[in-house]
Amino acid sequence: MAEAQLIDGRAIAAALRRQVAAAVAELQARHGVVPGLAAVLVGDDPASAVYVRSKARACAAAGIASFEHRLAADTPPAALLDLIAGLNADDRVDGILVQLPLPPAIEARAVIAAIDPAKDVDGFHPVNVGRLWSGVPGLVPCTPRGVMLLLRSVRADLAGAAAVVLGRSQIVGRPVAALLLAADCTVTIAHSKTCDLAAVCRAADIVVAAVGRPAMVKAAWIKPGALVIDVGINRIAAEDGGTRLVGDVDFAAAREVAGAITPVPGGVGPMTIACLLANTVAAAARRRRLSDPLQPSD
Repeated sequence: MAEAQLIDGRAIAAALRRQVAAAVAELQARHGVVPGLAAVLVGDDPASAVYVRSKARACAAAGIASFEHRLAADTPPAALLDLIAGLNADDRVDGILVQLPLPPAIEARAVIAAIDPAKDVDGFHPVNVGRLWSGVPGLVPCTPRGVMLLLRSVRADLAGAAAVVLGRSQIVGRPVAALLLAADCTVTIAHSKTCDLAAVCRAADIVVAAVGRPAMVKAAWIKPGALVIDVGINRIAAEDGGTRLVGDVDFAAAREVAGAITPVPGGVGPMTIACLLANTVAAAARRRRLSDPLQPSD
Protein backbone atom coordinates (compact mmCIF):
# COMPACT_ATOMS: atom_id res chain seq x y z
CA MET A 1 0.00 0.00 0.00
CA ALA A 2 1.25 3.50 -0.80
CA GLU A 3 2.38 5.78 1.99
CA ALA A 4 -0.43 7.90 3.45
CA GLN A 5 -1.06 11.44 2.27
CA LEU A 6 0.44 13.94 4.69
CA ILE A 7 -2.14 16.51 5.87
CA ASP A 8 -0.14 19.74 6.08
CA GLY A 9 -1.61 21.72 8.96
CA ARG A 10 0.86 24.55 8.50
CA ALA A 11 -0.22 25.17 4.91
CA ILE A 12 -3.94 24.88 5.71
CA ALA A 13 -3.58 27.19 8.72
CA ALA A 14 -1.64 29.73 6.63
CA ALA A 15 -4.44 29.75 4.05
CA LEU A 16 -7.03 30.28 6.79
CA ARG A 17 -4.99 33.14 8.25
CA ARG A 18 -4.95 34.81 4.84
CA GLN A 19 -8.74 34.43 4.65
CA VAL A 20 -9.03 35.94 8.14
CA ALA A 21 -6.89 38.93 7.17
CA ALA A 22 -9.07 39.51 4.10
CA ALA A 23 -12.24 39.21 6.22
CA VAL A 24 -10.88 41.70 8.78
CA ALA A 25 -10.07 44.15 5.98
CA GLU A 26 -13.60 43.71 4.61
CA LEU A 27 -15.23 44.33 8.01
CA GLN A 28 -13.18 47.47 8.47
CA ALA A 29 -13.76 48.81 4.96
CA ARG A 30 -17.50 48.11 4.80
CA HIS A 31 -18.57 48.56 8.43
CA GLY A 32 -15.73 50.33 10.25
CA VAL A 33 -15.30 47.29 12.48
CA VAL A 34 -11.89 46.19 13.78
CA PRO A 35 -12.24 42.84 15.58
CA GLY A 36 -10.56 42.78 18.99
CA LEU A 37 -9.23 39.87 21.05
CA ALA A 38 -8.41 40.14 24.76
CA ALA A 39 -6.09 37.53 26.25
CA VAL A 40 -5.84 37.10 30.03
CA LEU A 41 -2.83 35.33 31.52
CA VAL A 42 -2.80 34.58 35.25
CA GLY A 43 0.55 33.54 36.69
CA ASP A 44 3.89 32.94 35.01
CA ASP A 45 3.57 29.54 33.35
CA PRO A 46 6.26 29.67 30.60
CA ALA A 47 4.30 27.64 28.03
CA SER A 48 1.21 29.79 28.54
CA ALA A 49 3.26 32.97 28.16
CA VAL A 50 4.73 31.74 24.88
CA TYR A 51 1.26 30.82 23.62
CA VAL A 52 -0.18 34.24 24.50
CA ARG A 53 2.70 35.97 22.68
CA SER A 54 2.06 33.80 19.63
CA LYS A 55 -1.60 34.80 19.67
CA ALA A 56 -0.67 38.49 19.87
CA ARG A 57 1.64 38.16 16.86
CA ALA A 58 -1.04 36.30 14.90
CA CYS A 59 -3.59 39.02 15.69
CA ALA A 60 -1.23 41.73 14.50
CA ALA A 61 -0.58 39.90 11.25
CA ALA A 62 -4.32 39.55 10.61
CA GLY A 63 -5.21 43.13 11.51
CA ILE A 64 -7.05 42.12 14.70
CA ALA A 65 -6.68 44.42 17.71
CA SER A 66 -5.02 42.61 20.62
CA PHE A 67 -5.47 43.41 24.31
CA GLU A 68 -3.24 41.55 26.75
CA HIS A 69 -3.85 41.38 30.51
CA ARG A 70 -1.24 39.74 32.76
CA LEU A 71 -2.14 39.07 36.38
CA ALA A 72 -0.05 37.70 39.22
CA ALA A 73 -0.51 34.07 40.25
CA ASP A 74 -1.92 35.17 43.62
CA THR A 75 -4.60 37.38 42.04
CA PRO A 76 -7.87 36.92 44.00
CA PRO A 77 -10.61 35.22 41.99
CA ALA A 78 -12.85 38.25 42.50
CA ALA A 79 -10.29 40.48 40.78
CA LEU A 80 -10.15 38.20 37.77
CA LEU A 81 -13.95 38.12 37.56
CA ASP A 82 -14.01 41.92 37.75
CA LEU A 83 -11.58 42.09 34.83
CA ILE A 84 -13.76 39.74 32.78
CA ALA A 85 -16.83 41.83 33.56
CA GLY A 86 -14.99 44.88 32.24
CA LEU A 87 -14.00 43.06 29.07
CA ASN A 88 -17.58 41.86 28.60
CA ALA A 89 -18.67 45.51 28.64
CA ASP A 90 -15.84 46.78 26.41
CA ASP A 91 -17.16 47.22 22.86
CA ARG A 92 -13.62 47.10 21.46
CA VAL A 93 -13.34 43.50 22.61
CA ASP A 94 -15.08 40.85 20.51
CA GLY A 95 -13.27 37.83 21.91
CA ILE A 96 -12.11 36.98 25.43
CA LEU A 97 -9.59 34.23 26.02
CA VAL A 98 -8.50 33.24 29.52
CA GLN A 99 -5.36 31.15 29.21
CA LEU A 100 -5.57 27.78 30.94
CA PRO A 101 -4.45 26.30 33.25
CA LEU A 102 -5.29 28.78 36.00
CA PRO A 103 -3.68 28.75 39.46
CA PRO A 104 -5.23 26.16 41.81
CA ALA A 105 -6.98 28.82 43.90
CA ILE A 106 -9.08 29.94 40.90
CA GLU A 107 -11.92 27.72 39.69
CA ALA A 108 -11.70 27.58 35.90
CA ARG A 109 -15.36 26.64 35.50
CA ALA A 110 -16.52 29.82 37.28
CA VAL A 111 -14.18 31.96 35.20
CA ILE A 112 -15.37 30.44 31.90
CA ALA A 113 -19.00 30.88 32.95
CA ALA A 114 -18.35 34.58 33.62
CA ILE A 115 -17.36 35.27 30.00
CA ASP A 116 -20.08 36.66 27.74
CA PRO A 117 -20.99 33.68 25.49
CA ALA A 118 -20.96 36.04 22.49
CA LYS A 119 -17.27 36.75 23.23
CA ASP A 120 -16.28 33.19 24.24
CA VAL A 121 -13.90 32.53 21.35
CA ASP A 122 -12.61 29.36 23.05
CA GLY A 123 -16.13 27.91 22.82
CA PHE A 124 -16.00 26.60 26.41
CA HIS A 125 -18.94 28.49 27.92
CA PRO A 126 -21.87 26.20 28.82
CA VAL A 127 -24.11 28.16 26.45
CA ASN A 128 -21.78 27.51 23.51
CA VAL A 129 -21.37 23.88 24.53
CA GLY A 130 -25.16 23.54 24.51
CA ARG A 131 -25.43 25.26 21.15
CA LEU A 132 -22.85 22.88 19.66
CA TRP A 133 -24.66 19.76 20.85
CA SER A 134 -28.04 21.21 19.87
CA GLY A 135 -26.91 22.06 16.35
CA VAL A 136 -27.45 25.78 16.94
CA PRO A 137 -24.86 28.22 15.52
CA GLY A 138 -22.36 29.38 18.11
CA LEU A 139 -18.65 29.69 18.79
CA VAL A 140 -16.92 26.32 18.35
CA PRO A 141 -13.76 25.33 20.27
CA CYS A 142 -10.69 26.13 18.20
CA THR A 143 -8.85 22.81 18.10
CA PRO A 144 -11.98 20.78 17.19
CA ARG A 145 -12.82 23.33 14.48
CA GLY A 146 -9.29 22.86 13.14
CA VAL A 147 -9.68 19.08 13.18
CA MET A 148 -12.75 19.35 10.98
CA LEU A 149 -10.98 21.64 8.51
CA LEU A 150 -8.10 19.17 8.27
CA LEU A 151 -10.48 16.28 7.64
CA ARG A 152 -12.36 18.21 4.99
CA SER A 153 -9.11 19.10 3.23
CA VAL A 154 -8.95 15.41 2.33
CA ARG A 155 -12.63 14.43 2.23
CA ALA A 156 -15.06 17.28 1.70
CA ASP A 157 -18.16 15.18 2.45
CA LEU A 158 -17.78 13.17 5.67
CA ALA A 159 -21.35 11.83 5.68
CA GLY A 160 -21.59 8.14 6.45
CA ALA A 161 -18.05 7.77 7.73
CA ALA A 162 -17.47 5.72 10.88
CA ALA A 163 -15.45 7.94 13.22
CA VAL A 164 -13.69 7.09 16.47
CA VAL A 165 -12.63 9.85 18.84
CA LEU A 166 -10.02 8.75 21.35
CA GLY A 167 -10.48 10.94 24.41
CA ARG A 168 -13.52 12.53 26.04
CA SER A 169 -12.19 15.87 27.28
CA GLN A 170 -14.40 18.94 27.23
CA ILE A 171 -11.72 20.77 25.22
CA VAL A 172 -11.20 18.34 22.33
CA GLY A 173 -12.83 14.91 22.48
CA ARG A 174 -16.45 15.78 23.16
CA PRO A 175 -16.69 18.82 20.86
CA VAL A 176 -14.97 16.91 18.04
CA ALA A 177 -17.56 14.17 18.46
CA ALA A 178 -20.36 16.74 18.26
CA LEU A 179 -18.93 18.24 15.08
CA LEU A 180 -18.53 14.81 13.49
CA LEU A 181 -22.15 14.00 14.36
CA ALA A 182 -23.21 17.28 12.75
CA ALA A 183 -21.29 16.18 9.65
CA ASP A 184 -23.41 12.99 9.54
CA CYS A 185 -20.70 10.63 10.71
CA THR A 186 -21.40 7.60 12.89
CA VAL A 187 -19.39 8.46 15.99
CA THR A 188 -17.86 6.43 18.79
CA ILE A 189 -16.13 8.14 21.72
CA ALA A 190 -13.47 5.81 23.11
CA HIS A 191 -11.64 6.26 26.41
CA SER A 192 -9.70 4.47 29.15
CA LYS A 193 -12.64 2.19 29.97
CA THR A 194 -13.34 1.14 26.37
CA CYS A 195 -13.13 -2.62 25.84
CA ASP A 196 -10.81 -3.81 23.03
CA LEU A 197 -9.80 -0.31 22.01
CA ALA A 198 -7.69 -1.61 19.12
CA ALA A 199 -10.69 -3.35 17.54
CA VAL A 200 -12.86 -0.24 17.96
CA CYS A 201 -10.25 1.85 16.14
CA ARG A 202 -9.76 -0.71 13.35
CA ALA A 203 -13.43 -0.37 12.41
CA ALA A 204 -13.14 3.39 11.86
CA ASP A 205 -12.83 5.36 8.64
CA ILE A 206 -11.71 8.34 10.73
CA VAL A 207 -9.59 8.23 13.88
CA VAL A 208 -9.08 11.38 15.98
CA ALA A 209 -6.54 10.74 18.73
CA ALA A 210 -6.59 13.14 21.69
CA VAL A 211 -5.45 11.25 24.78
CA GLY A 212 -2.00 12.67 25.58
CA ARG A 213 -0.10 9.37 25.51
CA PRO A 214 2.92 9.17 23.19
CA ALA A 215 2.53 6.76 20.26
CA MET A 216 -0.35 4.92 21.94
CA VAL A 217 -2.18 4.32 18.66
CA LYS A 218 -0.35 1.60 16.76
CA ALA A 219 -0.40 0.87 13.05
CA ALA A 220 -2.33 -2.34 13.74
CA TRP A 221 -5.15 -0.20 15.16
CA ILE A 222 -5.63 1.64 11.87
CA LYS A 223 -8.00 0.49 9.13
CA PRO A 224 -6.24 0.58 5.76
CA GLY A 225 -7.01 3.89 4.07
CA ALA A 226 -8.41 5.56 7.19
CA LEU A 227 -8.02 9.29 7.90
CA VAL A 228 -5.98 9.85 11.06
CA ILE A 229 -5.91 13.15 12.94
CA ASP A 230 -3.36 13.24 15.76
CA VAL A 231 -4.19 15.94 18.32
CA GLY A 232 -1.61 14.76 20.84
CA ILE A 233 1.43 16.88 21.68
CA ASN A 234 3.84 14.96 23.90
CA ARG A 235 7.43 15.92 24.70
CA ILE A 236 9.73 12.91 25.05
CA ALA A 237 13.46 12.32 25.34
CA ALA A 238 15.38 12.41 22.06
CA GLU A 239 18.37 10.30 21.09
CA ASP A 240 20.67 13.33 21.18
CA GLY A 241 19.90 13.96 24.84
CA GLY A 242 17.37 16.71 24.17
CA THR A 243 13.63 16.40 23.69
CA ARG A 244 11.26 16.11 20.76
CA LEU A 245 7.53 16.36 20.13
CA VAL A 246 5.48 13.32 19.19
CA GLY A 247 1.76 12.68 18.91
CA ASP A 248 -0.58 10.03 20.27
CA VAL A 249 -0.13 7.98 17.07
CA ASP A 250 2.90 5.88 16.13
CA PHE A 251 3.33 8.11 13.10
CA ALA A 252 5.94 6.30 10.98
CA ALA A 253 4.22 2.93 11.24
CA ALA A 254 0.67 4.31 10.94
CA ARG A 255 1.60 6.23 7.79
CA GLU A 256 2.20 2.89 6.07
CA VAL A 257 -1.46 1.94 6.65
CA ALA A 258 -3.54 5.12 6.77
CA GLY A 259 -4.93 6.93 3.75
CA ALA A 260 -4.08 10.37 5.17
CA ILE A 261 -2.49 11.44 8.45
CA THR A 262 -1.41 14.57 10.30
CA PRO A 263 2.17 14.93 11.56
CA VAL A 264 3.26 16.18 14.98
CA PRO A 265 4.38 18.90 14.94
CA GLY A 266 2.86 20.60 11.90
CA GLY A 267 -0.60 19.07 11.90
CA VAL A 268 -3.35 20.13 14.30
CA GLY A 269 -1.20 22.58 16.29
CA PRO A 270 -1.04 25.41 13.73
CA MET A 271 -4.81 25.18 13.21
CA THR A 272 -5.67 26.15 16.79
CA ILE A 273 -4.50 29.78 16.62
CA ALA A 274 -5.79 30.17 13.05
CA CYS A 275 -9.24 29.03 14.20
CA LEU A 276 -9.04 31.36 17.21
CA LEU A 277 -8.59 34.26 14.78
CA ALA A 278 -11.52 32.98 12.70
CA ASN A 279 -13.69 32.74 15.82
CA THR A 280 -12.80 36.33 16.72
CA VAL A 281 -13.94 37.52 13.29
CA ALA A 282 -17.15 35.48 13.63
CA ALA A 283 -17.81 36.99 17.07
CA ALA A 284 -17.18 40.52 15.79
CA ALA A 285 -19.66 40.01 12.95
CA ARG A 286 -22.38 38.26 14.97
CA ARG A 287 -22.28 40.80 17.79
CA ARG A 288 -23.19 43.46 15.20
CA ARG A 289 -25.71 41.25 13.39
CA LEU A 290 -23.50 41.04 10.32
CA SER A 291 -22.87 37.92 8.29
CA ASP A 292 -19.59 36.16 9.00
CA PRO A 293 -17.32 37.10 6.06
CA LEU A 294 -15.48 33.81 6.42
CA GLN A 295 -18.68 31.81 5.90
CA PRO A 296 -17.37 28.80 7.89
CA SER A 297 -18.37 25.42 6.55
CA ASP A 298 -17.75 23.46 9.74
